[in-house]
Amino acid sequence: MHEVRSLDELVALVEQCPSLYIRWSRGPEADADRTSRDDLTGAPLPGLCANPLAVEDWWEDRPVRLWVARRVHDYHHLREERGPGVRAWVLEGEEIGRGPDNEPLVDCKRPVAWVADEVVAEATGVVEAATEDDWGPLRRSP
Repeated sequence: MHEVRSLDELVALVEQCPSLYIRWSRGPEADADRTSRDDLTGAPLPGLCANPLAVEDWWEDRPVRLWVARRVHDYHHLREERGPGVRAWVLEGEEIGRGPDNEPLVDCKRPVAWVADEVVAEATGVVEAATEDDWGPLRRSP
């Protein structure tokens, strides 16, 4: 699978395809024959937990690059929480429901690309730079 190596490359993908999602897991092969589970109860969910990369209308004329950076940054803590081999990847999919934390549950139509660690670092830098003047505090675990 292709690997996205810059935030700008990921932004270009998002601008080309509105049905992209970002997922933090061991990848499409590991996810091929399963769905996500509720962490609290262990209940199986009808799709994979993933977050949309499509820009929402309310974002208005703000930079797409900042939107995508935030989407990458928002769940990067899962890499550490879920253990070795977990990383970000992009998939094209269709939302089929909502999980217990209101997260989208997605039916993966096709894996698109891995997201390189450099992109995650770049996205974090963009978000941290923006929070100084433009946003309120982000209460995220490091």
